[in-house]
Amino acid sequence: MDDDRLTIRPMTPADCDRVAEIRVGGWRAAYPGIVPQPYLDAMDVAEDAERRRTHLAAAGGAVVNLVAEEGGRVVGWGCHGPCRDGDARTEDAELYALYVDPARIGTGAGRALLAESMRRCALAGYRRVLLWVLRDNARARRFYARAGFGPDGAEEPFEVDGVAVPEVRYARDVAAG
Repeated sequence: MDDDRLTIRPMTPADCDRVAEIRVGGWRAAYPGIVPQPYLDAMDVAEDAERRRTHLAAAGGAVVNLVAEEGGRVVGWGCHGPCRDGDARTEDAELYALYVDPARIGTGAGRALLAESMRRCALAGYRRVLLWVLRDNARARRFYARAGFGPDGAEEPFEVDGVAVPEVRYARDVAAG
């Protein structure tokens, strides 16, 4: 059935609750042992949904929010836009977020979201896409490496509830892959 086909489309305000479920579920599935468990346990889907609505309303045209949908249900979310380097903007794009329902990891939803983000970055004239990934998130690092991304040597301190969870930056030319 066509309804069961994976499609990528722009995110709408009606998607925010489901996207928050996916994001919180993604953190809880990916970060045990990396991020303090009390922090993961305290994550609130309703608060995250409200943040998603606020971000979506303020995104403007430069920030692109996409969802992967299958069978009428959102199964993933990705967001990209101009690269942030502190308060300065660069000529690169940045993948701000890519999350898939933990039960759907390995089904192609993440690859499809990433491919559509890269396609849109190319159409927008970006030549390179950067992203930040937690240094100890081995699964995500493998995913991005398979997609042609690699560490570019930049690292950033990141702290959650007083615990250091450093990030590494990955980069890929838009034309690659």
